Amino acid sequence: MRVGGPAERIVVARSGDELVRCATELWQGDEPWLLLGGGSNTVMHDDGFPGPVLLVRSTGMELVNDPEQPEGRVRLRVQAGHDWDALVAACVERGWSGIEALSGIPGLAGAAPVQNIGAYGQELADVLHSIEFLDRESGEMQRLSADELQLGYRDSAIKRGREGVVLSIDLLLTAGASAESAAPAGRHAAPAAAPEAGDALSEPVRYAQLAAALGVEPGDRVPVRQLREAVLRLRASKGMVLDPEDHDTWSAGSFFTNPIVTERFARTLPENAPRFPVGDDEPAPAVTTLEELAAGVPMRFPQAAPERRIKLSAAWLIENSGVPRGYRLPGSGAAISSKHTLAITNRGGATAAQVAELARFVVQRVQQEFGVILAPEPNLYGLEL
Repeated sequence: MRVGGPAERIVVARSGDELVRCATELWQGDEPWLLLGGGSNTVMHDDGFPGPVLLVRSTGMELVNDPEQPEGRVRLRVQAGHDWDALVAACVERGWSGIEALSGIPGLAGAAPVQNIGAYGQELADVLHSIEFLDRESGEMQRLSADELQLGYRDSAIKRGREGVVLSIDLLLTAGASAESAAPAGRHAAPAAAPEAGDALSEPVRYAQLAAALGVEPGDRVPVRQLREAVLRLRASKGMVLDPEDHDTWSAGSFFTNPIVTERFARTLPENAPRFPVGDDEPAPAVTTLEELAAGVPMRFPQAAPERRIKLSAAWLIENSGVPRGYRLPGSGAAISSKHTLAITNRGGATAAQVAELARFVVQRVQQEFGVILAPEPNLYGLEL
């Protein structure tokens, strides 16, 4: 966003071993410190951070030989400081599908499981196998499975307070027929490209807007390279691909998460408010065997199904609460993007305080109009909404 003050001190870790050593040393000290990846999802107070900031700059990826790996899948280990979009581009070039719809998301690979990044119908949770994690409490490196991370919509156990450092992530991707000839590579080099990997097909297209942009139906597959290009075009049209000359891209991306409410509450909203069902609402089956009945075990009955949850569109709520695209408070350098109401942008000379002021205004307007309290998506340091 190009706002916020400086760090008191910068520490750079360029390898996994350096990352472990630096984090351990900083934990042993008394001063507060901040772990920072690319900084794209961060808004810092204008006074800056009153302590050291550890930058994650460990890069590289390698194929993992896993005898339990399903046929047709590749397990790829990526260092935490690897650029996310460069990783997506490399996988697309090799015909490996599973993260192609996550093209153009800024930031580094290690942050991906913390936020459970997602876009255009894909989430990291769809392909994450495990992570290597330096646990704060034990001081030991652990391999945590995707299930242990309890990934949810823009959420994880790490985001909810499990303290530590992501050192690397393992992804399970689908290998196209032309990707089988790709040779394993060392940690600091990408696997060799397959000659015709671009012909490999994507995962089924799940997002209606993306399907329309591709001229296909939801559920269809297209070449992975074609899908990546379509996603990048869509993101650019919304100001979600950084362009130094375009102030609409001087943002932290989506500033608010899409709120999830009960179906009962969703019925109170205007009829044209977008709604997306969330999760599996079917109750788990209840089974009582004949042997248990004979032994006097009471009959088990299914629990009542929980009330359905509905995901709303934060962008729709903002625009229909009277906050239009391009809106800014008088005298402020921060404004709603002229392309997309979900982004708060720096029009030049904005301060972090002005960004927070505009965000508070948006939250108040949506709450007053619809009774929904929006939650910020970026990490805010020294700022409150």
